[in-house]
Amino acid sequence: MTQRVAVLGTGKIGEALVSGLLRAGKQPDEVLVTARRPERAAMLRSTYGVDAVSNAEAAAKADTLILMVKPQDMAALLEELAPHVPAGRLVITGAAGITTGFIASRLAEGVPVVRVMTNTPVLVDEAMSAISAGAHATEEHLARTEEIFAPVGKTIRVPEAQQDAVTALSGSGPAYFYYLVEAMTDAGILLGLPRAAAHDLIVQAAIGAAVMLRDSGEHPVKLREAVTSPAGTTISAIRTMEDHGVRAAMIAALEAARDRSRELASGT
Repeated sequence: MTQRVAVLGTGKIGEALVSGLLRAGKQPDEVLVTARRPERAAMLRSTYGVDAVSNAEAAAKADTLILMVKPQDMAALLEELAPHVPAGRLVITGAAGITTGFIASRLAEGVPVVRVMTNTPVLVDEAMSAISAGAHATEEHLARTEEIFAPVGKTIRVPEAQQDAVTALSGSGPAYFYYLVEAMTDAGILLGLPRAAAHDLIVQAAIGAAVMLRDSGEHPVKLREAVTSPAGTTISAIRTMEDHGVRAAMIAALEAARDRSRELASGT
């Protein structure tokens, strides 16, 4: 049986999901989208051939609803959707800090809810999407969610209690790498390199290191040690980073991101 999917709040990540669904074999008439601005809805309709509808119409027509609005907008969206979502409708939430319980408590009794934390590399089909089942979600609901997110990257299942940690580590993770590249580019300029050359050197080093981590199966410590010669340049740099507390700062930063995810869940 054909399953119709609706993406509610089709921003950049929602649009990437729509694109992934269509590449994976969904027909345009099997995908619905909603957008706050009429010009955005028109663009999605013309670009992908999908139908742009109201939130209520999406809830009434689709078998799976993917809620991609900002956390602070979720309560208002659920109030709008509640009269139109029957108990058998799968609801997937992609908002940071919003629990399956928060969603389920505002919809009909028994609605299956799955929580997903993805990240911005969804835009280049390299996302990491962590999936957690709510109280009424079954294996079939989890499999359906994996099928939706697989075209735009990798998926992993985690207990929902770990989702705030996932948000801190993976959801926000790309920003940490961009921050590091920015700092290393500035350092390259300080050392005498043109900005473009420093950027290209760092980006390719990051890509190569990521591929080695992914494909070698080696622990990062072993890979790092392979670059770290006795009394060489790398160990001098690492000693300086340790002296400046880089490792401790990263741990503290991730704890702060996790705590903020919890605050979002509480409505703060």
